[in-house]
Amino acid sequence: MRTLEISLKEAIEVCKALGNEHRMDILKLLSEGPKNVNDLSTLLEIPFSSTATNVNKLEDANLISTEKVPGRGSQKVSSKKFDRIIINLRNKEEPVNNLFRYELPVGEFVNCNVEPTCGLLSENGIIHVEDEPRSFYEPERKNAQLIWFRAGFIEYHFPNRIPDEVTVDELNFSVELCSEATYYKNDWPSDITCVINDIDIGYWTSPGDFGGVRGNLTPYWWGTNNTQYGILKNWKVNQEGTFVDGEKISNITINELRLQNKPYISIRLEAKKDAENSGGLNVFGSKFGNYDQDLLLEVSYK
Repeated sequence: MRTLEISLKEAIEVCKALGNEHRMDILKLLSEGPKNVNDLSTLLEIPFSSTATNVNKLEDANLISTEKVPGRGSQKVSSKKFDRIIINLRNKEEPVNNLFRYELPVGEFVNCNVEPTCGLLSENGIIHVEDEPRSFYEPERKNAQLIWFRAGFIEYHFPNRIPDEVTVDELNFSVELCSEATYYKNDWPSDITCVINDIDIGYWTSPGDFGGVRGNLTPYWWGTNNTQYGILKNWKVNQEGTFVDGEKISNITINELRLQNKPYISIRLEAKKDAENSGGLNVFGSKFGNYDQDLLLEVSYK
């Protein structure tokens, strides 16, 4: 497949040439193979003169080529030059921002230290037993879709795919979360802290542990008397500081995270026992709660 990338000035002429139904039909027919004007006129059921005019306009826009070939005398045969056209709306001098994006299942944590109430659920049932921290070390933990604990932390290592010799602009981390109470308690605040590469970037206060109404994705077997869904939160770190859902919460900047110093990016979610609102946390996977996503990390760079 041949691809043509053109400037804005050239794009105007191309758009003019393509802004006609007959000329678009000619390009479709030429996709099947070379044809002369008479062939095109017959297939399109339009006059020869109109077909020749449209062929000339496509030639002027550099979209087709025409050459003389031997036949009954000498005849002109047209061929399509390109299969794909890219109109570049950005100046070449403008820097191109790149994005590294990775979604990690909630069960793929590498370290933890939790206190009851605590537990893990897969899509199909309880993993090991509830309120037992040892359940967090069972091999089946990788299947977890809902994780909860009253105090402690859970840590994830994302693969570090940031290229060498680039400047990191911004990090975004999003996950569905809520507080943790026995069964559920809609009015139960909890300060949930996010720690990236061992740097505490700030916390969000969850207003409660939400239940009573089934989450959009929560399996039917998990009763509504238990935690059902959370709130999707986004931590953002850039050169200006750290933000949660656009609201600045700290002066920690992207450079302080030293993202390119390790082969992984560490993210820890923590419910501190000495927090003003020590109300635990629930972490939701893509098959629980209200949002079809796991832990999502995005890093932009240039």
